[in-house]
Amino acid sequence: MTRTAQEAYAEILGRAPEHDLVPSLDRIAAVCEMLGDPQRSFRVVHLTGTNGKTSTTRMVERLLREHGLRTGRFVSPHLTDVRERIALDGEPLSPERFVEVYEEVLPYVEVVDARSAQTGEPRMTFFEVLVAMAYAAFADAPVDVAVVEVGMGGAWDATNVADGEVSVVMPIAVDHERFLGHDVATIAGEKAGIIKKGATAVLAQQPVEAAEALLRRAGEVGARVAREGLEFGVVHRDVAVGGQLVTLSGLAGTYEDVYLPLHGEHQAHNAACALAAVEAFLGADSEQAPDGLDRDVVRAGFAGVDSPGRLEVVRRGPTVLVDAAHNPAGAAVLVDAMREAFTFTKLVGVVGVLQEKDADGILGALEPILDEIVVTQSSSPRAIPAEELGELAEEIFGEERVHVRPRLDDALDDAIGIVEAGGAVGGGVLATGSVTMAADVRTLFKVR
Repeated sequence: MTRTAQEAYAEILGRAPEHDLVPSLDRIAAVCEMLGDPQRSFRVVHLTGTNGKTSTTRMVERLLREHGLRTGRFVSPHLTDVRERIALDGEPLSPERFVEVYEEVLPYVEVVDARSAQTGEPRMTFFEVLVAMAYAAFADAPVDVAVVEVGMGGAWDATNVADGEVSVVMPIAVDHERFLGHDVATIAGEKAGIIKKGATAVLAQQPVEAAEALLRRAGEVGARVAREGLEFGVVHRDVAVGGQLVTLSGLAGTYEDVYLPLHGEHQAHNAACALAAVEAFLGADSEQAPDGLDRDVVRAGFAGVDSPGRLEVVRRGPTVLVDAAHNPAGAAVLVDAMREAFTFTKLVGVVGVLQEKDADGILGALEPILDEIVVTQSSSPRAIPAEELGELAEEIFGEERVHVRPRLDDALDDAIGIVEAGGAVGGGVLATGSVTMAADVRTLFKVR
């Protein structure tokens, strides 16, 4: 009997989760080899970094699609439905196709699992199975290009069995210390593993120690380097209704009056990196196309970009915003974007954080913009219990500004009530702290 998409997802979910893995490319490489190495049948743009990966991946894919290419897009994690991770021409796999692809790769996955069991090694993880499914789906479509976001790190991330012609490294900060290391230089060295021989490495602005590690890797493999702030960047930006109007300097010329329907300076920098990546991929900075890409096509591509769960309005009256910031660097960027794009008379936070994250750092970054905070927990089993997170919040916000509600729906109701009870016209609620928080809030408000 054919499985449903939910049944297939449940089987995959029963494997080791993304945050609990044994770093190795052996298992995914073995499955891909038995599948005929599908990741070799299309061109690849590969993206890593600590923050900004998903938004930039979506921008790159949208620009390439606007240029007439058939695209595959792989992102992680998902917000609402696992099928979001594997998209063809911007659309998630249908439930039927998700099951078909799973059942196509499952026999090979089981062979690798059996081999691993014989040597005392773990079976394939949740993430590895999804990567195998994505590459198989992209090859079968077939796509012209796959835009692939790493799950974690770079060198040993399962996506790295593919070789990106363009490797994009977004800003690097400390995160996932258990697997990647405790300092920026070490983490950058791991993420630099996606930069392959002869590729173009598009580097967002980085801390000095991260830049040194990335440039060292590029030199070792003979990769061409394009650096934000030197070879490309943001020239000018103005806040606009629903987003911003930017002028970008690409690898081959200037692109003016580009409307980006996303908030925050960080999204403008993401757009600059996406533009440089697409220019490099399409050869738009070569002697054959010295003036770069068609400006109207670029404008149309960026105008069609979206990034669910990134400063997204999910309710009005009062306004409720959701953002997937899940580390101190992401929270700091969120704060800057909030100050620039919104003028709330009172802002109440609804915050839940996962156990392996720097909760103190996240709360400290958010404190300056929140009048009050309702501490809660998401549906993730890794969520810090609300009472425990509340104790941390009280040390930062003071007891009088902190409310604790273990249930997320109660927390949202309380936050909205605080805004409305204050009689403040133009008050708002910001829900943030983890990707699962963002996903749960979107589900509660029935956002698709």
